[in-house]
Amino acid sequence: MASQPVGPPRRPRSFVGPVILICLGVFFLLMNLYPEFDPWPWLFRYWPLILIAIGLGKIWDSYYAHQHPERATAPWFTGTGLAWVILLLLFVLALWHGGRWHDGRGWRPGNEMHETQSVDQQGAKLVTFDLEFPAGTLDVSGGSGKLLDADFRYDRSSERPSVDYSVSGGSGHLTVSSRNEHVHWGPDDNNWDLKLGGDEALDMNVNIGAGEGYLRLGGLEVEHLKINMGAGKLDLDLTGPRKANLAATIEGGVGSAIIRLPKDVGVRVEASGGIGSVSADGLRREGDAYQNDAYGKTPTNIDMTVHGGVGEINLLEQ
Repeated sequence: MASQPVGPPRRPRSFVGPVILICLGVFFLLMNLYPEFDPWPWLFRYWPLILIAIGLGKIWDSYYAHQHPERATAPWFTGTGLAWVILLLLFVLALWHGGRWHDGRGWRPGNEMHETQSVDQQGAKLVTFDLEFPAGTLDVSGGSGKLLDADFRYDRSSERPSVDYSVSGGSGHLTVSSRNEHVHWGPDDNNWDLKLGGDEALDMNVNIGAGEGYLRLGGLEVEHLKINMGAGKLDLDLTGPRKANLAATIEGGVGSAIIRLPKDVGVRVEASGGIGSVSADGLRREGDAYQNDAYGKTPTNIDMTVHGGVGEINLLEQ
């Protein structure tokens, strides 16, 4: 009787591949059925776990092969397969987390967080305002009946904005910030609308990480202004009458800046240090400075310094 040829032993088929396909199908089905379903911020933050799990799985496979050199085939369940199972569990968690968030009282649907806060001036004659904005869209303007009326909209994966205010000896210190200490890939979807008020002097320190910043400060008694902008766009409006001089400094990263300046107030702007291009409408150039005809002839002036890597500056006299 002829002997049957003996081939290499068949490797057990893994069930990991079919499970991955099923999960992907569920994922895209949920996206079609529920438009508010959004697991991307969670996935963007924790995607390095994929590399960690696969690396640990491969280490286990290598160790198992070294300890069992007599086995001609791999075990039915490998370390890499176990890594994929762990990742699938994380994937399921992301699916569940994508449509729910916790507000301290229970789990709620949706991805966007929204809250408002107000601050009274409490008799302060001078207020120092420190603003730390990570990324997104920032809108600062006047018109509030209080020192601050804040409307925050932000992604639940971002850190909750904080508002702190204290008064000592007639001076107030207001801080609005959101510093996310976790480094992660993915967009920060912040939208802050801050309305300021009061007739007292105001010193402002504004740090914008990335995105768009719209600062409409006309009508506010800002005497000192420092803006540190990262990547993005800055639209600064200083038009309107002034009761006191303004000393302003803008330090830029990568982006563009539109600066709107008043015609009836003396203005001088010095631009230096890595500036890409400067367009000055209504101001004449004197060396590295741009000034209007009213500079030195009005009771109050605006003296501004712009330096750093601002790609493009548009000075508009309005």
